[in-house]
Amino acid sequence: QVQLVESGGGLVQAGGSLRLSCAASGIIFSINTMGWYRQAPGKERELVARVTEGDKTNYADSVKGRFIISRDNAKNTVYLQMNSLKPEDTAVYYCNSEVLRKRGDRWYVYWGQGTQVTVSS
Repeated sequence: QVQLVESGGGLVQAGGSLRLSCAASGIIFSINTMGWYRQAPGKERELVARVTEGDKTNYADSVKGRFIISRDNAKNTVYLQMNSLKPEDTAVYYCNSEVLRKRGDRWYVYWGQGTQVTVSS
């Protein structure tokens, strides 16, 4: 099995910064795309940012220029640096990874348990 463990959430004032981390562990041969999603109360889960194994990134329009996604392949870890935070960024943030557990297997998508980010005005 594969586990994703997130950390770094919390309460911050508007304009502040937070850095989220998500480490994947378990039976892992390779990881393709790693990403961050968020879900605010009463809303659907949405993509925030994702990064491929080759470091190609894409971002939601709402976070472009404020958030930076990066990954450390040696540590199977993805990060989300969040700057200039706004109250509308308040949500539970989930990490997501597309994992190959062994050569010749199919890709599986795993999710973390979520970490709360609250931005006060």
